[in-house]
Amino acid sequence: MNIPENMMIGTLSAIQPAEETKQNSDLDMEQFLQIISSAMSMPSFDGQGSGGGGSETDYIGQMVQFGMLNAMEELNTSMQTTMLMSQQQQALGLVGKQVTLAGEDAQLISGPVEKVRFDNGYATLQVNGSMYQLNDVIEVSE
Repeated sequence: MNIPENMMIGTLSAIQPAEETKQNSDLDMEQFLQIISSAMSMPSFDGQGSGGGGSETDYIGQMVQFGMLNAMEELNTSMQTTMLMSQQQQALGLVGKQVTLAGEDAQLISGPVEKVRFDNGYATLQVNGSMYQLNDVIEVSE
């Protein structure tokens, strides 16, 4: 999962929007519409329809599919951000609570959560002086 830079706690990038790099294969809606309008405006050699080789309904269908793909990518990013924020809130809620964690070699570790640290946006818990991932928690009590 790719974590947005502005979701990391304690960084200045939370104030400034992070620049995303585009690959050469990435195409945004404006570029797509320019290609379609160019194809529709060019006459074909045989004089039948546009030079793009398809009908206008084909272009509209492609535009709708492209718009749906963009919307799904935005929804995916939004869901990832929401999941990350939820995970961070859960970790902060564990501070001071007694937890049982799965340590190395299936060893159980118990103790209070002393603090929460965020590493690349993901929460880690400090218990008995050692850091553990949030998904290592087996049990939580007062």
